[in-house]
Amino acid sequence: MKKKVLSILLSAVMAGTMLVGCGNGESKGSEEKKETGKREMEVEGDDVTTLNVWTFIENHQDFYTNMAEKWNEANPDKKVKLVLSNMAYDDMHNKLSLALETGEGAPDVVDIELGKFPAFTTGQIGLKDLTEATQPYIDNVVQSRLDLYSKDGKCYGFPTHVGTMVAFYNTEALEAADIDYTTIKTWEDFKNAGVKYKEATGKTFAAAETTAQWVPELMLAQKGGDYLAEDGSLAVNSEQMVEVFQYLKDMQDAGALDTIAGGQPDNEEAYPLYNSGDVAVAVMPFWQTSRYTSYMTDLAGKVAITAPPVFGEDDVVKTIGGGGTGTAVVESSENADLAAEVFAFIKLSDEANVEVWNVLGFDPVNTAVWTDKAVTENPDNAFVQYFNTKPFDPLLELQDSIGLLECFTDEKWPSINNVFCTQTLNDIFESDMDVKEALNAAQDTLENEFAE
Repeated sequence: MKKKVLSILLSAVMAGTMLVGCGNGESKGSEEKKETGKREMEVEGDDVTTLNVWTFIENHQDFYTNMAEKWNEANPDKKVKLVLSNMAYDDMHNKLSLALETGEGAPDVVDIELGKFPAFTTGQIGLKDLTEATQPYIDNVVQSRLDLYSKDGKCYGFPTHVGTMVAFYNTEALEAADIDYTTIKTWEDFKNAGVKYKEATGKTFAAAETTAQWVPELMLAQKGGDYLAEDGSLAVNSEQMVEVFQYLKDMQDAGALDTIAGGQPDNEEAYPLYNSGDVAVAVMPFWQTSRYTSYMTDLAGKVAITAPPVFGEDDVVKTIGGGGTGTAVVESSENADLAAEVFAFIKLSDEANVEVWNVLGFDPVNTAVWTDKAVTENPDNAFVQYFNTKPFDPLLELQDSIGLLECFTDEKWPSINNVFCTQTLNDIFESDMDVKEALNAAQDTLENEFAE
């Protein structure tokens, strides 16, 4: 089993930079050791517990340090000193796998990316059950994001954000083509607007994704489907899968979608296309806000955020959460209980989630923040200033209908995503292969992989 888990871990290709680029300031009271990738807090006092923390996201070092300082101020009898190590994405996950397998060298706390997480909740689990630690915050936390890092009713990771799928519209570009984005409610509306935009401008309305599956995942969840059957078996060529990808292919054929450089909106090759107005719309997780403010500065004041299109009133959910990183505590750590309590505060508390929005621009998992207009509509906030709609309005609209694809928590998901993002999506949107034929090929490939 361990050999299989390690194989699955190494095959995962989901982007590890999903949360990077959202604020990179130095933390007060910390010392950065650039030559080692380590950062240590400076904490006064004798009774201080040191927690070793691994991450692959530099911004998390700043965020965790700032929040740990707040924890220490509020809990002088439980002070902690974080020693944070920032590593390359694959290196960190592989090192963690080896440490848990051998029982040597593991940290106290570690960030694990969504695509890697299932490998660490398979077989003998070396992560601490954090269910009890979530309880002080449970009433306000989006449950589907806790479920994302759960197995058999036990939570093993604290989420960083919701990643609510929303739509970003370049209102200036659409107005020039006589398109009112506020009238786009369904996928049929989306398709019709895309065709009209293409005919009027010759430019791309939205991306036919070839290196990610943000929109297919959303559409599949809306239809109540999944990449796996209820019994956990592969179902990537199911009727619902065929229906979703055929719908997308029909939109591409009609001119509403085009393939773009980088294969998806969250890519350094694609950012300039959005920034210049050559691509008008992105249906993406809410954390794409940070990409707009960082890489598409020419669009300041020209982008509206809305709820994503739906198929109709019969949709199972209106949206899902996309991407993510779960912060886990290693069960064998001698400080596991304290680490769980501290990082529950750092990731789930009201104070932490205000900063998640203010600093990172992410949609907080603690929805108590969503209704605090002093925070969400603060005119001094960079994200409030950038967008021409109130960013939290669509979140409040979607709050009670944020779903989850069960496959995200399954050990098969990294391999499924790998096959789709390296072969299947290109077969459909680049090579014009018949949708059912392409999905049958993906099913065969994956069945052969898991039969080995």
